[in-house]
Parts: sequence; C-alpha cells; structure tokens
Amino acid sequence: MGKNRINTLKFSGYLEITRPLNVVISFVAIGVGAVLAGPLQPLSAVLAACVSGALITAAANTVNDVFDIEIDRVNKPLRPLPRHLLGVREAKIFSGCLFVSGVACAFYIGFIAVLIAAVFSVLLYLYSAYLKRMVLCGNFVVSLATAFAFIYGGLAVGHPEYALYPALFAFCMHFAREIIKDIEDQKGDRQGQANTLAVVYGIRPGQWLVTLLLTLLVGLTLVPFVTELYNRYYFWILLVGVYTVLIYTVVCIWLEPTVRKMRFVSKLLKADMLIGLLALYVGRY
Repeated sequence: MGKNRINTLKFSGYLEITRPLNVVISFVAIGVGAVLAGPLQPLSAVLAACVSGALITAAANTVNDVFDIEIDRVNKPLRPLPRHLLGVREAKIFSGCLFVSGVACAFYIGFIAVLIAAVFSVLLYLYSAYLKRMVLCGNFVVSLATAFAFIYGGLAVGHPEYALYPALFAFCMHFAREIIKDIEDQKGDRQGQANTLAVVYGIRPGQWLVTLLLTLLVGLTLVPFVTELYNRYYFWILLVGVYTVLIYTVVCIWLEPTVRKMRFVSKLLKADMLIGLLALYVGRY
C-alpha cells in the first residue's frame, strides 16, 4: 500500500512538473496553426508537430523548475521539487528525455521542422539557465517560442506564412503575461538574484510595457477582421471573451499590482489564450 502511494505521488510529480495546461495549450496552438494554414494534410505530420511541440514545452517547463528551485521555495512552494515529489536529478533526466523525444518527432515533418525544434529546445534550456535572469531577454525568448508554435503548425501542412497573424497575437499576449509574472515573482526573484524588469527597475516600466503590448494586441487582432480575412464571429468572440479580459488586466496592473492579484491575472490570461484560439478557428471557418 505504501509503495503504491509512493509510485502515485511520483507519477503525480512527473505530470505536474510539466504544467499540463501549458502543454495542452502548446498542442492546441500548433493544431490551430495547421488548421488556419490550410487543409490538414498530411494529418500524420500535423499530429507529429503537435506532439513534438507538446513534448518540448513539457521539457522546458521541467528544466525551468530545476533551475528555479530556490526561487520556487519562496514564490511557489507547492511545485513538485520544493515538495520533494521529485528529486532534481530525476527532473533533469526527465527533461532531457522530453527534449530528445520532441526533436525526434520533428523528423517526421522535415529538416526545417527538426531545425526549429532543436533551436527552440536549446533556447528554452538557455532561458531557464541564464536568460531568465536577464532583463527582458528571457521574456522575449519564451514569447517567441509561443508564437512559433503556430508557425510550426503551419509548416506541418506546408504553409507557415498563413500562421503569421496568430503568431503575432500569441507573442504580444504571452510577452505581457511574462511581465506580469515578473511583477508577481519579485520577492523570490530578488532572493534568486534574477535581474528581471521588475527587480531592476521596479513595477512602473512593467505596467507601461504590459499596457503597450495589450493595446498593440487589440490593434493587431482587428486587422484580419477589417481586411475580411476572418469573419464577424471572430470579432464578437474577441469583443466578449478576449478584449474584456485585456481591459481587466490593464486595470488590475495599475490599480492593484499585488502578488495575489498578479497571480490571478496571469492565470486568467493563460485561460484566455484558449478563447483566442477559439476565435481564430471560428473566424477562419
């Protein structure tokens, strides 16, 4: 009975450290990128791209927890490593296997896909090891990786150029969320000597940058509707399900930039990405 419980906790740790919601969002984003780029042909390549991106996302999340263990003891003590559900060595081996598996899946798509998968695997590792602790560098890399999920999906069906709009949208929203997370995690980041924007310059530049990014996002998302690339249903879903969240986010970061509120807004934006994906799909088809 005791052994079964230990195995269950270990499995839970392996699953939790990947941050399943992020993995699902990555899988869906790549699939939506493929759908928006054209017919899902070959379907096997699309599935390979989705699985590849999901595995690399899981690997990046895992290795991030390895490098952030001391910070997480302060900011997120319920993460698997601070709770000792997994050991650091186990997490390192797990992340390595996930990275290799993600790149291996890309071979089914083609050389360019392998190159993209390998480059972003290295960048996401460097993000956790070094770039996260440099002002805006880490934020930029993670946001770029999120944006490339759509292009990766488009590449699987042979038309990555058709996924550029979704990629731009994802970049702006994710960059804003990264800055909000920096505001949220100031205490632990200072202790971990992470030179984030909030730690080095205070929260005011972050407040302005988030406001600028989300305002830019609203403008960019209107372009495909105005040019009739996407239909009116796309606009209504954005208006009700996305713009309201963006406005609420901007209000919160200016009026109540507390740790608790920033954590809530960060999770809200993550969930709202799924609404944005729905808008893109409905708008296109």
